[in-house]
Amino acid sequence: MTLDSPGKLPATTGPHVEIVETEDAVERRAREAYFTASQRQLIWSRFRKNRTAMTAGLLLIVLVLMGLFAPFLSPYDPTVAGRDRDYTNGAPQVPRFCDDNGCSLRPFIYGVTRERSLATNFRWVTAIDTEDRRYLQLFVTGWEYKLGPLTFDRHLFGVDEGFIHLFGTDDTGKDIFSRTLHAIYTSLAVGTLGVLISFVLALVIGGIAGYFGGVIDAVIQMVTDAIRTIPIIPLFMAVAAFIPQEWSSETRFFFISIIIGFINWPTLARRVRTHLLVERNQDYVLAAQLQGASAGHIIRRHLLPSFTSYIIVDLVISFPYIVLSETALSFIGLGLKDPVNSLGVMLQNTTSADVLLNYQWYFIPVLFFIALVMAFVYVGDGLRDAADPYGGHK
Repeated sequence: MTLDSPGKLPATTGPHVEIVETEDAVERRAREAYFTASQRQLIWSRFRKNRTAMTAGLLLIVLVLMGLFAPFLSPYDPTVAGRDRDYTNGAPQVPRFCDDNGCSLRPFIYGVTRERSLATNFRWVTAIDTEDRRYLQLFVTGWEYKLGPLTFDRHLFGVDEGFIHLFGTDDTGKDIFSRTLHAIYTSLAVGTLGVLISFVLALVIGGIAGYFGGVIDAVIQMVTDAIRTIPIIPLFMAVAAFIPQEWSSETRFFFISIIIGFINWPTLARRVRTHLLVERNQDYVLAAQLQGASAGHIIRRHLLPSFTSYIIVDLVISFPYIVLSETALSFIGLGLKDPVNSLGVMLQNTTSADVLLNYQWYFIPVLFFIALVMAFVYVGDGLRDAADPYGGHK
């Protein structure tokens, strides 16, 4: 039996029954799913409709994984210990499968020789030896590194003899590819530590100011405004003069991260304060107060969870600015320095005209820096739009 009312009742053919849903039923189910979804599900549903933000998110995941597994992906030690003394200021080496001598199933690069040339005032000149093929290998044994508590010596790729430099080398022979991956990790680590410090300070200070209000709020706002007016560059010039020269690179790293965190909390603290000033007069807060709950309990268990998604969005948005701060400070010599590999430290090598004219591969880390910052910006913008219930989303 077949009913001629299409889209309203199931159509049957023999013993089999095929359910045909009407458009109204589909729309009703979608509406029910929307109104019963949690805030996290709503944000994710809106975010994944933003193709730009999703693409930036995938790129950000790739960059973060590259930073986390930098020792495994790096064929050589990024410090002086892993430098190639015979290939200083060397151009990138791109693996190939074929040349004039024939093709190979495995990618290879050419060996190089160095000699002083009269035409270049006896400067070192690198010559490519097309007869010397060096084949690319996977999962090779190399320098030891640690991932957590474990020690490894395996690396993703290498060559059967000598070195391979995908991004070339610097003036000391250090591999720029390995340095770039470790620089991504360092910049992300500085940003993460700075965000965590500013996050805790913003929640504590903004929560106290927003919940109590009155004189306490006024005093805290005076302190917040004073910190916001501190000029960043003169502050770090003073900090750089204060840092002892004998400090290790790890100590300098933590000190710079802490300073960046301490000067980036006021913006988030103001958002927390504004939200709590509105929410503290709600009925659920009064009910908790009547039951004898302390101020800390109410802030921690009732007020802050009510806008956790917005706090996460603010953290993602503030992350690139902290990375930019570290990069800018290291770039002008006030932040991290060699032997630490950060994007700011690597950008210091691009300031000379000699590099611009002769060693353009020094600018390859700049592309990763731009990609990292732009990925955070687009992901942050996408999350901010997705978290806005009045942003015009359906």
